Amino acid sequence: MKRAAFALALLPLLGGCEAPWGDDGDRATSARDFPPADRPVAPTVSTKWSTEEARDRVNEAEDVMDSADVRPGMTVADIGAGDGYYTVRLAQRVGVNGRVLAQDIMPEVIERLADRVARERLDNVSLKLGAVDDPRLPGASFDRVFMVHMYHEIGEPYAFLWRLRPALRQGGQVIVVDGDRSIAQHGTPFRLLVCEFQAVGYKLVSYDDKQHAGGYLARFVPKGKRPEPGAIKVCDNP
Repeated sequence: MKRAAFALALLPLLGGCEAPWGDDGDRATSARDFPPADRPVAPTVSTKWSTEEARDRVNEAEDVMDSADVRPGMTVADIGAGDGYYTVRLAQRVGVNGRVLAQDIMPEVIERLADRVARERLDNVSLKLGAVDDPRLPGASFDRVFMVHMYHEIGEPYAFLWRLRPALRQGGQVIVVDGDRSIAQHGTPFRLLVCEFQAVGYKLVSYDDKQHAGGYLARFVPKGKRPEPGAIKVCDNP
C-alpha cells in the first residue's frame, strides 16, 4: 500500500509537467533530432478499447500474457495504460515478487489510474507520466514492455522507440497489440509497424493473429546498435 500512497502523493506535481503537445501543434523540441513520421497520428478518443467484461469473456489478457510469456517475478511496463485493464492483470500475473509500471502521457489518466491502484491495493504497481517522444522508463529495468491498442497514437514513433530500447533488460521484449488496418481506423498496418521498429534497431521475433484482442500481437527485441537519430530512415505510409 505504501507504493500506491506514494504515487498518489506525486500526482499534484504532475499537473505542472510539459503538455504532450503545444497549442500550435509543433513538434516537441526534444524530438527534433529525429525524423518526423510520414504518416498521420490517430487521436485519443477513449482510454478503453472495449469493456473489461467483454475482453475477459474472450480471455483476452490471459491469452496475450501467455503469448508474451509473462511469468511471476518479472518487471513489466504497460505503456498507454489508460484505465488499467492490462495493468491490473499484469500485476496479478507477475505477483508479489514482480513489478508493473503503468505509464500514460495524460495526467488525468494517471490520476484516475492511481485511484484504482490504491482501491485495488496493487502494491506492486507504480505510475509514470510519459511524453509523446519519450516513455521515460528507467534503464535496463523491464522484461516486457506492453503497448496495447495505442501504437497508432504515438506522434513521434522514431524518438519514442529509440528512447524505449535502453529500458529493456537482457532478453527483454516489446509487445505490441494493434489492428492491421489504417491509422485513420485506429490501427497500425503490420508492415508499417515492423518497418518503424526495424528503423531504430529492433527485430521482429513473432507474430500472432489475435482477432479476439482486436488484431495482431507482435514481439520485438533489440538488434545491433541503435542508429544515430539523424541516420534513421523514414518508413513509407502504406
